[in-house]
Amino acid sequence: MTKTPLPLPWLQAGAPFPPPEHAWGENTPAPGLLAAGGALDAMTLLRAYSEGIFPWFSDGQPLLWWSTEPRMVLAADAFALHRSLRKKIKALLHAQRLEIRIDTAFDEVIRACAAAPREGQSGTWISEEMIAAYCALHRVGNAHSVETWLDGSLVAGLYCVGIGKAVFGESMFTRVTDGSKIALAALVVLCREHGVRQIDCQQVTAHLASLGAAPMPRANFLQTVRNEREREAVEWHFSPVYWSQLLLQPTPRLHTLAA
Repeated sequence: MTKTPLPLPWLQAGAPFPPPEHAWGENTPAPGLLAAGGALDAMTLLRAYSEGIFPWFSDGQPLLWWSTEPRMVLAADAFALHRSLRKKIKALLHAQRLEIRIDTAFDEVIRACAAAPREGQSGTWISEEMIAAYCALHRVGNAHSVETWLDGSLVAGLYCVGIGKAVFGESMFTRVTDGSKIALAALVVLCREHGVRQIDCQQVTAHLASLGAAPMPRANFLQTVRNEREREAVEWHFSPVYWSQLLLQPTPRLHTLAA
């Protein structure tokens, strides 16, 4: 039975967000929807992510803000590196064909993510307005691209938000088989190197689950964000030596995050 949700708050630019716990719940028309309106700029994005909130809307819709329950989270030590991908990364590194770069092509990465086809979707939620906002967040040092370069060409990548040691994954693209998975694996080892415990993946999907992500209760997620955002920021630089801690380890068992 569909529940009647509370009226959706309409925000003015600069206004505080409602508590994430006030988001529409299960069996409402849009579970996780928290508020509409406000501004889409770097400082608003920074406030939102610091509170476990993210924007998600399509062309023709107002600016919508979300805090989902549960939250899909990838623990850095739970990433499932499947045997075939491990073999491919090792071979590419051995042949000196693969290079991971950080923040050298942010604009190109986010635009490629916007252009990438999505299963079950006819368009993209990464509009020009969103691109401008995240590029501004990148310029102030809180949005980053992890890039897969093959034979000197950018073939895949992802972009994410980083506040202290709280990391929030946003979107990926690839032009070659497994390219985005390599970028995600690189983000995982970068996080491990700098003591980042988890990567926010926002939405529960089977694809993310196959890579080791698991649902986390929103209350636990929000407490983790509050803790991690206050820690020393990640050094957004990638060294090839980071690969060793992932490529030499056995694939972990998939598990559900409780905290």
